[in-house]
Amino acid sequence: MRLATVVLCLSAAAAGLALAQPADPPRGPDRVLAAPEPGSLPDDEAGRLVRRGRDLVTATYAHIGPEVADPQKRFAGNNLACGNCHLQAGTKKFGLPIYGLFESFPQYSARAGAEITIEDRIDGCMTRSMNGRALPAESPEMRAFVAYVRFLSIGYPAGRPVAGLGTGAMPELDRAADPARGRTLYAKTCLDCHNTDGQGLRRSLPTTDLGYMVPPLWGPDSFNDGAGMARLITAANFLHFNMPHGTDYLNPQLSAEDAWDLAAFMVSQPRPHRAGLDKDFPDLLAKPVDTPYGPYADGFPEQQHKYGPFAPIRAAIARLKAEKQPR
Repeated sequence: MRLATVVLCLSAAAAGLALAQPADPPRGPDRVLAAPEPGSLPDDEAGRLVRRGRDLVTATYAHIGPEVADPQKRFAGNNLACGNCHLQAGTKKFGLPIYGLFESFPQYSARAGAEITIEDRIDGCMTRSMNGRALPAESPEMRAFVAYVRFLSIGYPAGRPVAGLGTGAMPELDRAADPARGRTLYAKTCLDCHNTDGQGLRRSLPTTDLGYMVPPLWGPDSFNDGAGMARLITAANFLHFNMPHGTDYLNPQLSAEDAWDLAAFMVSQPRPHRAGLDKDFPDLLAKPVDTPYGPYADGFPEQQHKYGPFAPIRAAIARLKAEKQPR
Protein backbone atom coordinates (compact mmCIF):
# COMPACT_ATOMS: atom_id res chain seq x y z
CA MET A 1 0.00 0.00 0.00
CA ARG A 2 1.58 2.97 0.76
CA LEU A 3 0.00 -0.52 2.32
CA ALA A 4 2.69 -2.93 0.94
CA THR A 5 2.74 -6.71 1.58
CA VAL A 6 -0.79 -8.09 2.20
CA VAL A 7 -2.27 -5.51 6.02
CA LEU A 8 -3.81 1.08 20.42
CA CYS A 9 -3.44 4.25 20.15
CA LEU A 10 -7.15 4.88 19.70
CA SER A 11 -9.62 5.78 22.40
CA ALA A 12 -12.54 3.42 22.82
CA ALA A 13 -14.72 6.43 22.32
CA ALA A 14 -13.50 6.95 18.75
CA ALA A 15 -16.30 7.09 16.21
CA GLY A 16 -17.70 3.71 15.25
CA LEU A 17 -15.62 1.69 17.72
CA ALA A 18 -16.92 -0.64 20.39
CA LEU A 19 -15.99 -0.14 24.02
CA ALA A 20 -13.59 -3.08 24.10
CA GLN A 21 -10.06 -1.85 24.75
CA PRO A 22 -7.07 -2.95 22.64
CA ALA A 23 -4.57 -5.28 24.20
CA ASP A 24 -1.61 -3.57 25.83
CA PRO A 25 1.70 -4.10 24.03
CA PRO A 26 3.57 -7.03 25.59
CA ARG A 27 5.97 -6.18 28.39
CA GLY A 28 9.66 -6.98 28.29
CA PRO A 29 12.17 -7.25 25.44
CA ASP A 30 10.97 -7.56 21.88
CA ARG A 31 11.64 -11.17 20.96
CA VAL A 32 11.58 -10.29 17.28
CA LEU A 33 14.97 -8.67 17.74
CA ALA A 34 16.23 -11.85 19.42
CA ALA A 35 15.10 -14.25 16.69
CA PRO A 36 17.94 -16.64 15.85
CA GLU A 37 19.83 -15.97 12.63
CA PRO A 38 19.95 -19.00 10.29
CA GLY A 39 23.11 -17.64 8.66
CA SER A 40 24.99 -18.33 11.91
CA LEU A 41 24.44 -22.08 11.65
CA PRO A 42 27.26 -24.40 10.54
CA ASP A 43 27.43 -25.40 6.90
CA ASP A 44 26.31 -28.92 7.67
CA GLU A 45 23.18 -30.91 6.82
CA ALA A 46 21.16 -29.50 9.72
CA GLY A 47 22.20 -25.91 9.03
CA ARG A 48 21.47 -26.21 5.33
CA LEU A 49 18.03 -27.66 6.07
CA VAL A 50 17.10 -24.65 8.24
CA ARG A 51 18.36 -22.20 5.63
CA ARG A 52 16.42 -24.10 2.98
CA GLY A 53 13.31 -23.64 5.13
CA ARG A 54 13.90 -19.91 5.32
CA ASP A 55 14.33 -19.76 1.54
CA LEU A 56 11.04 -21.59 1.10
CA VAL A 57 9.35 -18.98 3.31
CA THR A 58 10.87 -15.95 1.61
CA ALA A 59 10.84 -17.17 -2.02
CA THR A 60 8.19 -19.90 -2.10
CA TYR A 61 7.33 -19.15 -5.73
CA ALA A 62 10.93 -19.84 -6.85
CA HIS A 63 11.14 -23.32 -5.31
CA ILE A 64 7.63 -24.82 -5.22
CA GLY A 65 5.57 -22.29 -7.19
CA PRO A 66 3.30 -22.97 -10.18
CA GLU A 67 5.96 -21.97 -12.72
CA VAL A 68 9.01 -23.94 -11.49
CA ALA A 69 10.63 -26.23 -14.06
CA ASP A 70 9.81 -29.54 -12.37
CA PRO A 71 6.03 -30.15 -12.46
CA GLN A 72 6.35 -32.48 -9.47
CA LYS A 73 7.58 -29.54 -7.36
CA ARG A 74 4.63 -27.26 -8.19
CA PHE A 75 3.00 -27.44 -4.77
CA ALA A 76 1.99 -23.76 -4.46
CA GLY A 77 -0.88 -22.73 -6.70
CA ASN A 78 0.05 -19.04 -6.79
CA ASN A 79 3.20 -16.95 -7.04
CA LEU A 80 3.03 -15.57 -3.52
CA ALA A 81 5.68 -16.21 -0.87
CA CYS A 82 4.86 -17.42 2.63
CA GLY A 83 6.72 -14.29 3.72
CA ASN A 84 4.03 -12.07 2.19
CA CYS A 85 1.90 -12.87 5.25
CA HIS A 86 4.54 -14.20 7.69
CA LEU A 87 6.49 -10.95 7.61
CA GLN A 88 10.26 -10.70 7.96
CA ALA A 89 10.56 -14.42 7.29
CA GLY A 90 8.18 -15.17 10.15
CA THR A 91 9.92 -13.06 12.81
CA LYS A 92 7.85 -9.86 12.95
CA LYS A 93 5.69 -9.36 16.01
CA PHE A 94 1.98 -9.33 15.07
CA GLY A 95 3.03 -9.93 11.47
CA LEU A 96 1.84 -13.56 11.71
CA PRO A 97 5.19 -14.72 13.12
CA ILE A 98 6.10 -18.40 13.29
CA TYR A 99 8.67 -18.19 16.09
CA GLY A 100 7.80 -20.14 19.23
CA LEU A 101 5.19 -22.30 17.48
CA PHE A 102 6.98 -25.62 17.28
CA GLU A 103 6.41 -26.69 20.87
CA SER A 104 2.67 -25.94 20.64
CA PHE A 105 2.13 -28.88 18.26
CA PRO A 106 0.41 -31.27 18.11
CA GLN A 107 -2.66 -29.23 19.05
CA TYR A 108 -6.41 -29.38 18.64
CA SER A 109 -7.75 -27.61 15.54
CA ALA A 110 -11.37 -26.47 15.61
CA ARG A 111 -11.29 -26.16 11.83
CA ALA A 112 -10.31 -29.81 11.43
CA GLY A 113 -12.22 -30.99 14.48
CA ALA A 114 -9.18 -33.07 15.44
CA GLU A 115 -5.62 -32.88 16.71
CA ILE A 116 -3.16 -31.72 14.06
CA THR A 117 0.63 -31.81 13.72
CA ILE A 118 2.94 -29.01 12.65
CA GLU A 119 3.02 -30.68 9.22
CA ASP A 120 -0.77 -30.50 9.04
CA ARG A 121 -0.64 -26.81 9.89
CA ILE A 122 1.92 -26.11 7.18
CA ASP A 123 -0.25 -27.97 4.69
CA GLY A 124 -3.17 -25.77 5.76
CA CYS A 125 -1.15 -22.80 4.52
CA MET A 126 -0.18 -24.64 1.34
CA THR A 127 -3.75 -25.51 0.40
CA ARG A 128 -5.36 -22.23 1.47
CA SER A 129 -2.98 -19.24 1.51
CA MET A 130 -0.88 -20.67 -1.30
CA ASN A 131 -3.96 -22.11 -3.05
CA GLY A 132 -2.01 -25.27 -3.81
CA ARG A 133 -1.66 -28.87 -2.70
CA ALA A 134 -0.35 -30.57 0.39
CA LEU A 135 3.33 -31.41 0.72
CA PRO A 136 4.18 -35.08 1.33
CA ALA A 137 5.05 -35.43 5.02
CA GLU A 138 8.56 -36.75 4.32
CA SER A 139 9.34 -34.50 1.38
CA PRO A 140 12.52 -32.40 1.53
CA GLU A 141 10.39 -29.24 1.44
CA MET A 142 8.25 -30.25 4.42
CA ARG A 143 11.33 -31.28 6.38
CA ALA A 144 12.87 -27.87 5.64
CA PHE A 145 9.75 -25.92 6.66
CA VAL A 146 9.56 -27.85 9.94
CA ALA A 147 13.27 -27.39 10.61
CA TYR A 148 12.93 -23.63 10.17
CA VAL A 149 9.95 -23.39 12.53
CA ARG A 150 11.82 -25.53 15.08
CA PHE A 151 14.89 -23.28 14.76
CA LEU A 152 12.88 -20.09 15.29
CA SER A 153 11.31 -21.70 18.35
CA ILE A 154 14.60 -22.13 20.21
CA GLY A 155 14.24 -20.61 23.67
CA TYR A 156 10.45 -20.88 23.82
CA PRO A 157 9.57 -23.69 26.24
CA ALA A 158 6.35 -25.62 25.79
CA GLY A 159 3.41 -24.14 27.68
CA ARG A 160 4.86 -20.65 28.09
CA PRO A 161 2.92 -17.80 26.39
CA VAL A 162 4.67 -16.35 23.35
CA ALA A 163 4.31 -12.60 22.89
CA GLY A 164 3.42 -11.18 19.49
CA LEU A 165 1.80 -14.18 17.83
CA GLY A 166 -1.02 -13.69 15.36
CA THR A 167 -2.03 -10.26 14.09
CA GLY A 168 -2.88 -8.38 17.30
CA ALA A 169 -6.24 -7.29 18.67
CA MET A 170 -7.55 -3.76 18.12
CA PRO A 171 -11.02 -2.46 19.04
CA GLU A 172 -13.86 -3.79 16.91
CA LEU A 173 -16.45 -1.68 15.18
CA ASP A 174 -19.98 -1.57 16.55
CA ARG A 175 -21.20 -1.37 12.94
CA ALA A 176 -20.59 -3.48 9.89
CA ALA A 177 -17.27 -2.80 8.19
CA ASP A 178 -17.87 -0.85 4.99
CA PRO A 179 -16.33 -2.14 1.71
CA ALA A 180 -17.46 1.00 -0.17
CA ARG A 181 -15.61 3.28 2.23
CA GLY A 182 -12.71 0.82 2.07
CA ARG A 183 -12.57 1.20 -1.71
CA THR A 184 -12.07 4.96 -1.33
CA LEU A 185 -9.37 4.41 1.30
CA TYR A 186 -7.66 1.86 -0.95
CA ALA A 187 -7.40 4.43 -3.73
CA LYS A 188 -5.78 6.89 -1.31
CA THR A 189 -3.41 4.63 0.62
CA CYS A 190 -2.86 1.28 -1.12
CA LEU A 191 -3.17 1.72 -4.87
CA ASP A 192 0.36 3.03 -5.45
CA CYS A 193 1.84 -0.31 -4.37
CA HIS A 194 -0.89 -2.92 -4.81
CA ASN A 195 -2.05 -1.55 -8.17
CA THR A 196 -5.39 -0.30 -9.43
CA ASP A 197 -6.84 -3.80 -9.63
CA GLY A 198 -5.25 -5.20 -6.46
CA GLN A 199 -2.97 -7.41 -8.53
CA GLY A 200 0.30 -6.20 -7.04
CA LEU A 201 3.57 -5.66 -8.90
CA ARG A 202 5.50 -8.52 -10.46
CA ARG A 203 9.27 -8.43 -10.34
CA SER A 204 9.41 -9.46 -13.97
CA LEU A 205 7.32 -10.98 -16.75
CA PRO A 206 4.56 -13.38 -15.69
CA THR A 207 6.48 -16.24 -17.38
CA THR A 208 9.28 -16.06 -14.82
CA ASP A 209 9.33 -17.32 -11.24
CA LEU A 210 10.66 -14.17 -9.55
CA GLY A 211 7.43 -13.47 -7.70
CA TYR A 212 6.11 -10.10 -6.64
CA MET A 213 7.66 -6.92 -5.36
CA VAL A 214 4.20 -6.24 -3.89
CA PRO A 215 1.76 -9.15 -3.64
CA PRO A 216 -1.75 -9.25 -5.08
CA LEU A 217 -4.56 -8.86 -2.55
CA TRP A 218 -7.20 -10.60 -4.65
CA GLY A 219 -7.62 -12.23 -8.03
CA PRO A 220 -6.41 -15.56 -9.45
CA ASP A 221 -2.85 -15.33 -8.07
CA SER A 222 -3.90 -14.54 -4.50
CA PHE A 223 -4.88 -16.64 -1.46
CA ASN A 224 -8.15 -18.52 -1.70
CA ASP A 225 -11.39 -17.97 0.21
CA GLY A 226 -10.53 -20.59 2.81
CA ALA A 227 -7.37 -18.78 3.95
CA GLY A 228 -7.12 -17.00 7.27
CA MET A 229 -6.42 -13.70 5.52
CA ALA A 230 -9.83 -13.95 3.85
CA ARG A 231 -11.40 -13.39 7.29
CA LEU A 232 -12.10 -9.81 8.33
CA ILE A 233 -10.67 -9.84 11.87
CA THR A 234 -7.38 -11.35 10.73
CA ALA A 235 -7.06 -9.04 7.73
CA ALA A 236 -8.02 -5.85 9.58
CA ASN A 237 -5.56 -6.40 12.43
CA PHE A 238 -2.82 -7.35 9.98
CA LEU A 239 -3.37 -4.10 8.09
CA HIS A 240 -3.53 -1.99 11.26
CA PHE A 241 -0.32 -3.30 12.78
CA ASN A 242 1.77 -3.78 9.63
CA MET A 243 0.70 -1.42 6.86
CA PRO A 244 1.83 0.69 5.10
CA HIS A 245 5.12 -1.16 4.68
CA GLY A 246 7.46 -0.40 7.57
CA THR A 247 4.70 0.03 10.16
CA ASP A 248 4.86 -2.00 13.37
CA TYR A 249 2.54 -2.63 16.29
CA LEU A 250 4.04 0.19 18.36
CA ASN A 251 3.44 2.81 15.66
CA PRO A 252 0.32 1.98 13.62
CA GLN A 253 -0.32 4.36 10.74
CA LEU A 254 -3.88 3.34 9.82
CA SER A 255 -6.64 4.15 12.26
CA ALA A 256 -8.56 1.14 13.51
CA GLU A 257 -11.69 2.28 11.69
CA ASP A 258 -9.82 2.69 8.40
CA ALA A 259 -8.19 -0.73 8.81
CA TRP A 260 -11.58 -2.41 9.30
CA ASP A 261 -13.05 -0.79 6.21
CA LEU A 262 -9.96 -1.40 4.07
CA ALA A 263 -10.02 -5.05 5.11
CA ALA A 264 -13.72 -5.24 4.25
CA PHE A 265 -12.95 -3.99 0.75
CA MET A 266 -10.12 -6.50 0.37
CA VAL A 267 -12.13 -9.53 1.50
CA SER A 268 -15.08 -8.47 -0.69
CA GLN A 269 -13.02 -8.94 -3.85
CA PRO A 270 -12.96 -12.11 -5.99
CA ARG A 271 -10.36 -14.77 -5.29
CA PRO A 272 -9.93 -18.51 -5.91
CA HIS A 273 -12.53 -20.76 -4.31
CA ARG A 274 -11.55 -23.69 -2.12
CA ALA A 275 -13.82 -26.70 -2.44
CA GLY A 276 -15.19 -28.37 0.67
CA LEU A 277 -15.36 -25.35 2.96
CA ASP A 278 -18.68 -26.62 4.32
CA LYS A 279 -16.68 -29.41 6.00
CA ASP A 280 -14.61 -26.94 8.05
CA PHE A 281 -15.39 -26.61 11.77
CA PRO A 282 -17.42 -29.76 12.48
CA ASP A 283 -18.51 -28.13 15.74
CA LEU A 284 -20.24 -25.04 14.38
CA LEU A 285 -20.19 -23.38 17.81
CA ALA A 286 -16.38 -23.36 17.57
CA LYS A 287 -16.44 -21.57 14.21
CA PRO A 288 -14.83 -18.09 14.36
CA VAL A 289 -17.42 -15.33 14.18
CA ASP A 290 -15.81 -13.82 11.06
CA THR A 291 -15.73 -17.04 9.03
CA PRO A 292 -17.15 -15.76 5.73
CA TYR A 293 -18.77 -19.03 4.67
CA GLY A 294 -21.48 -21.22 6.19
CA PRO A 295 -22.98 -23.26 7.58
CA TYR A 296 -23.53 -21.47 10.90
CA ALA A 297 -25.22 -22.49 14.13
CA ASP A 298 -26.12 -19.00 15.34
CA GLY A 299 -28.80 -17.87 12.86
CA PHE A 300 -26.90 -14.84 11.55
CA PRO A 301 -26.46 -14.38 7.78
CA GLU A 302 -23.20 -14.81 5.90
CA GLN A 303 -23.08 -11.04 5.28
CA GLN A 304 -22.84 -10.29 9.00
CA HIS A 305 -20.26 -13.02 9.54
CA LYS A 306 -18.21 -11.47 6.76
CA TYR A 307 -18.39 -7.79 7.78
CA GLY A 308 -19.75 -7.69 11.34
CA PRO A 309 -20.74 -6.38 13.75
CA PHE A 310 -19.61 -9.44 15.67
CA ALA A 311 -20.77 -8.76 19.23
CA PRO A 312 -24.34 -10.01 18.57
CA ILE A 313 -22.94 -13.19 17.00
CA ARG A 314 -20.69 -13.82 20.00
CA ALA A 315 -23.64 -13.32 22.34
CA ALA A 316 -25.74 -15.83 20.39
CA ILE A 317 -22.93 -18.40 20.38
CA ALA A 318 -22.39 -17.97 24.12
CA ARG A 319 -26.12 -18.53 24.69
CA LEU A 320 -26.16 -21.64 22.53
CA LYS A 321 -23.14 -23.06 24.33
CA ALA A 322 -24.78 -22.42 27.68
CA GLU A 323 -27.91 -24.22 26.53
CA LYS A 324 -25.83 -27.27 25.67
CA GLN A 325 -24.40 -27.52 29.18
CA PRO A 326 -26.01 -30.21 31.37
CA ARG A 327 -28.46 -28.81 33.92
